[in-house]
Amino acid sequence: MIHIYGIRSCDTMKKAFTWLDSHHIAYTFHDTKRDGIDEATLADWVARVSRTPLVNTRGTTWRKLPDEARQIDTDADAIALMAAHTSLIKRPVLDTGDGRLLVGFNADTYATELTEPR
Repeated sequence: MIHIYGIRSCDTMKKAFTWLDSHHIAYTFHDTKRDGIDEATLADWVARVSRTPLVNTRGTTWRKLPDEARQIDTDADAIALMAAHTSLIKRPVLDTGDGRLLVGFNADTYATELTEPR
């Protein structure tokens, strides 16, 4: 089962939901703003795709952080920052359930990764 993580009101999340629904792909949704996210899950994600694609450095939350908080020198720094500020997690994060983790929405990537036979 596919699990999608993010914030329901996010425009990029809405695009991902629409794409998944239009392709009749079942998923469960975890609202990271409402329900939070545990550090173990974040550590798993960082191990699978690295911290760079997961930390959204383009958003308002990032810009509002003090300079010293934006100094991410280790995976542990990134995990702690994302756990404390879930809006920093790039959206959506889609766990395919078979080891793949897709970060961000790209219709072509979704088509290749989710509809083509593996």
